[in-house]
Amino acid sequence: MALIRPRLTDHHGILLPQSELDFAIPFIDEDIPLYVDPFMLWRSPSQQDRSLHTSLLNAFNNLGYLAKNGQEQQAIASLVAASECEEVGLGTSATRVGKRIGKEKATEVISLFKRIPQYGRAGFRHIEEIQFYVDGISKDRISDICCSFLKSFLIDFTIQQCERLGIPTQSTKVSNVYDDRKNLFETQGNLNLPANPNTGSPLVFVPKRWLRYVPWLNYDDYFEKHCPQDEISHTPEELTRVEVLNYNRENYGAIDRYIVVKERSFDDCHSDPLFSQIPVISAKRKFAAIQKLATGKEDGADRKYEELLGQLLPSLLYPKLDFAQEQARTESGVSIRDLVFYNTASTPFLADMHKDYGSKQITMELKNVQSIERIHVDQLNRYLAEELGRFGIFVTRTPLKKAEMKRTIDLWSGQRKAIIALTDQDIAQMVELFESKQRDPIDVIVRNYNQFRSKCP
Repeated sequence: MALIRPRLTDHHGILLPQSELDFAIPFIDEDIPLYVDPFMLWRSPSQQDRSLHTSLLNAFNNLGYLAKNGQEQQAIASLVAASECEEVGLGTSATRVGKRIGKEKATEVISLFKRIPQYGRAGFRHIEEIQFYVDGISKDRISDICCSFLKSFLIDFTIQQCERLGIPTQSTKVSNVYDDRKNLFETQGNLNLPANPNTGSPLVFVPKRWLRYVPWLNYDDYFEKHCPQDEISHTPEELTRVEVLNYNRENYGAIDRYIVVKERSFDDCHSDPLFSQIPVISAKRKFAAIQKLATGKEDGADRKYEELLGQLLPSLLYPKLDFAQEQARTESGVSIRDLVFYNTASTPFLADMHKDYGSKQITMELKNVQSIERIHVDQLNRYLAEELGRFGIFVTRTPLKKAEMKRTIDLWSGQRKAIIALTDQDIAQMVELFESKQRDPIDVIVRNYNQFRSKCP
């Protein structure tokens, strides 16, 4: 069984949790669902980040200079090149392959330098402003443009991180690297970068501190709280995006006022973590809801059980375990729901699971049943193989019965596989530890494993 949602670090056996790294760990076969927000560089206390924001603006505003001086086609070509940055793997693509904007859309963006006098004279203060004038420009495109113009820095950052962590690299070339001395995109060769093991294409890391789900300056926020809708239409409830963009192009002051307000409130702008724990009160409520559920499938109790645990356990176990995803699988026509975690080997117990059972990932099978039966043990046994490793956890309502416990002990004796259970009582203790912060909730798993091993020959 192959790894679920593999990351670059897992592929190379670098067992570090996301929380301890300065960059977002790339997935091998899909994008990271976050975006670079250029405003994070502008508001950063770091002089380096603010200097990078200045470089970004200089590069973007140079496109306006080119257009005003008879080199509009060069400006358009540069913007097209900047509109996609596949090496960083940010966004929602399931294939890590994006698509650049066309010349027509690039021409529309470049025309803003001529059409709006303030940009023609002074340039843009934030490249995100283009989304308020041109349809089809959103957070993914702004993120890619930012990464493209700053790709030279990101390459250096990536090389530094790989050297520090021992991530394997290979000599490669990268296209569309911006040279701020020539104001041109060029291909650079002989760069030692990590590669996607599936495609061989180079990967470039992005600092976590730059990432957000939604840019601080964004169209929806502007439309809802700052757009003078009554001025644009007598029926604001029917106002279309195109009408708003047309109004903005003729009324620069509306956008200027919005930018000023957002700049003043920059203290409220923070990067979004790749994973956020739920609050203690939410954890207690979710467990209370689990306790009220009947066992079995009636009234969708099994789905509710899986949903609640899917929200609860990743928070209880973070940051010792990074959550990979929920995984549905089918055996003999029976649908089975798992939670899969990356094994970061960040504790002695997790390091032992990696060493003794080959568990690069840890699987928890969710069973809202009155009691675990032999068929359940056999199903999980078949699943624990190859890269997933030979350690698995039932999350269920009650302790294993004597016969099923003997079956798990026999599996350890014969195949060196370890299967333990977490019951409602165990989850209650994990929630208590989550609230008190005196110990880690994962200690409950450690205790149950030690109790299991004490029964093995």
